[in-house]
Order: sequence, then structure tokens, then C-alpha cells
Amino acid sequence: MLKRIKNLLKDNIYIIALIISITIVFLSLLKLPSSKINIVNIDKAYHSIAYFALGITWLLAFYKKPEKKYLIVICCIIFGIIIEVLQSKLTNYRTGDYIDAIANSCGVLLALLIFNLFSKKK
Repeated sequence: MLKRIKNLLKDNIYIIALIISITIVFLSLLKLPSSKINIVNIDKAYHSIAYFALGITWLLAFYKKPEKKYLIVICCIIFGIIIEVLQSKLTNYRTGDYIDAIANSCGVLLALLIFNLFSKKK
């Protein structure tokens, strides 16, 4: 069973990474209903989790090309910065925030750290 899941992920990792990228764009630019959770700065955790998923899927997609991992990380960070700029320029219900961009970058860097830890074990 585990081998089937591994093969399914391996064959479709590019599609999964692309779906996560598109989902982040839509969730970042659409007007979403307000949450009932009233924890201060919880959105920063959401940003980090989303960009961790983005970073780890793209790193896994290019697992066979380790020389590209830093380029992937830089692209994911730039992607997060562009999304924040687009939020401030294209919408009037969202604001671009440099702290959100930092949270995005932290998620991507955490993905790189975990990717490096697991890839060294193999």
C-alpha cells in the first residue's frame, strides 16, 4: 500500500506542486469570509504552512536535480513577495504585508531545512 502511494506521488508531484501554487494564488487574491478564530497573528502561521507546502512539493518535484534546490527556494520566496504586492495592488479587501512575506519565506526555508535533512539520510 505504501509503495502504491509513493508511486502515485512520484508520478504526480509536478501536478500537485502546480495545484498548490494555483491554490495559493486564488486563496491570496479572493475575498474569504472572516474566521471565527480570534488568535492574534494566526494568519502568519497559515502563511508559513502554505508556503512550507509550496516549497516542499517543488523541492520534491526536482528531487533528482539537487543543484536546483536553491533556485527553487528563491523562486518560492519571490512568488510570496509577488503575491503580497498583488494583494495590495489588485484588491481593496486585502493588504500586502511585509510580515506576511517574511512568514512565507520562513515556511519555504523550513521546507528546505526538512528537505535537506531527509535527503541526507538517503
